Amino acid sequence: MARERLPGRGCCALRRCLLAAALLLGLRLCAELQRAGSPPGQAPRPPGSHLQPAPGQLRGASRRQVTYVRSGRRAPARGGRSGTPEPGCCALRGRPRLKGPRWQIDLQPWAGPARSLDEEALRFLRYISTIQIACDHMSTDSLATDSSPTEKPWLVCLDDRFGLVHQIRNKQCRLYSLGLGSDDTHFEVGMASSGCEVHRFDPSVKSAHVLESEHLWYHRLSIDWRDPHPAVAAQKPYSNTRKLGTILNEFGHHKIDVLKADLESAEWKVLENLILEDVLEQIGQLIFEIHLHWPGFEVSGSDSSVVRFWYSLLKELELQDFRLFHSYKDLSKPQLFLKKDIFNASSCYTLGWVNTRWK
Repeated sequence: MARERLPGRGCCALRRCLLAAALLLGLRLCAELQRAGSPPGQAPRPPGSHLQPAPGQLRGASRRQVTYVRSGRRAPARGGRSGTPEPGCCALRGRPRLKGPRWQIDLQPWAGPARSLDEEALRFLRYISTIQIACDHMSTDSLATDSSPTEKPWLVCLDDRFGLVHQIRNKQCRLYSLGLGSDDTHFEVGMASSGCEVHRFDPSVKSAHVLESEHLWYHRLSIDWRDPHPAVAAQKPYSNTRKLGTILNEFGHHKIDVLKADLESAEWKVLENLILEDVLEQIGQLIFEIHLHWPGFEVSGSDSSVVRFWYSLLKELELQDFRLFHSYKDLSKPQLFLKKDIFNASSCYTLGWVNTRWK
């Protein structure tokens, strides 16, 4: 008698065969698609590689780099133009910065074991009063050297070895002047008359960009130690506050032969920003007026720690091959050091440094 087959057994086997065939076909199709999407000569990407960040880039790092207020770069506005209309002198042709910013300077060791104001102040005052490099030819505004240069605060070094005199003669000199409403522009006018391209940044200027004379520009911009936060900048596209590095990129100026700054106690934070973002290597000479009657904007701590911070900033200049060639003590200003009448110190000094690596 023939064996009776169980009902439905053949149908189950056929179903399993069809499922297995469909699975194999799907796997082969996926492999073909993956192979077709890879560039010639490149191995297919491992499964899940599209979920991994690119090598050396953490997820979200790009966003932080663009929006963090201390970033060395600004994202240009739509259309490739900055928020401020630029004149013909300052076309937007900036190059990307290659170095990322540091986050803090290296503080120098304490001047003495007591960590006292006396120790720190004496070291600091001795430092700013000691010339580090001799400059035989100094001038306030032209190639003609002054008969009594030590009696004038704003001086540039015109020794042949530092290159500025050659830049002036070849009409290739560029000077940036940072100020806050000062009416004394004798230095800027003199440098412009000698052929130097002068840009004065002052938020009190009435128009955005004014060509005062053939070589003298006025810009309604304030140099700060930080750019506006992106959220604020989006609401105020014509904000007149910028970091110096941002201005250089927007104007397409890769070098400044002379940077003059009279920022009324903002100089410490601006100088710190120049150091942290490696802007100093783009500057030939620095002429800064420093104010000592109080710590300065956004500088806090005990008196001794404030002076240590000031000293550390100036030592950073020395580490980057800047040397002090001029020191002017302003006796017309109150004789105060952190609101104290001590050490026969003035509340205001003008210091000049030359970049010894400047070409």
